[in-house]
Amino acid sequence: MCTRHRQRGISLVELIMFIVIVSVALAGILLVMNVTTKSSADPLVHKQALAAAESLLEEVELQDFISAAGATVPVTQANRASLYHIVRDYNGFPNDATTGIYSVNGTTIAGLGNYYASVSVANAALNGIAAGSAVLITVTVTDPQGNAMQISGYRTAY
Repeated sequence: MCTRHRQRGISLVELIMFIVIVSVALAGILLVMNVTTKSSADPLVHKQALAAAESLLEEVELQDFISAAGATVPVTQANRASLYHIVRDYNGFPNDATTGIYSVNGTTIAGLGNYYASVSVANAALNGIAAGSAVLITVTVTDPQGNAMQISGYRTAY
């Protein structure tokens, strides 16, 4: 009569292989989580720079194209809200080494102190628009990591 022996449980080799496979899988998952967590703030920084650039571009585009009052003054953080400005007054803004994104009334916006914004206004030639009647406004915002975000828009004398 033949007796069969049935194996119960797992062998030592199988146990060691299971531990090795689970350890490698766990290390891979932790590595992916580490990379994801480390770069998770990048979209926020990018979105903040874009929002600041869009806001400043809109502010410039909403100014008069030609001065109705005569003389104008270059825009600075100090006179931004208190004096009359036209679009071309923003060329070279902020006209100093100011760091930070400021509201129109001159106060630094919390959390944006390490950003830097600048504006360039240049004459632009557009089809069907008379020379000198259009400008290209370029706003550049540099984030704390040194990445520059640049957006542009046209303003015409309408």
